Amino acid sequence: MPGFVLTAGSTVTCLHGGQAQPTVPDPRVRAAGQPVVVQTTTMAIAGCGFVPPAGNGPCVTGQWVMAATRVRAGGMPLVLQDSQAVCAPTGTGLLIIVTQPRVRAV
Repeated sequence: MPGFVLTAGSTVTCLHGGQAQPTVPDPRVRAAGQPVVVQTTTMAIAGCGFVPPAGNGPCVTGQWVMAATRVRAGGMPLVLQDSQAVCAPTGTGLLIIVTQPRVRAV
């Protein structure tokens, strides 16, 4: 499905409310003035409130597992509004709340 492209200025959280930011977005490609996020970009998560009973800790990082199928930046698929990610060490996902409203991809 087509969706808006995720940028460094997008709002992303873990499912427990922690704020996620891309560690290294693609510096050469921009959408709405912000660097785009590609599938290999790791998301750093701060402020996750989850304290699991198993003791594996709150969400620390997120890795994208699904991204665009047709559009790439630097040879890597772009992350879209409907992309999926997995957080470590909890195994839960990321929630994309706000993206830029101009550039769409498939």
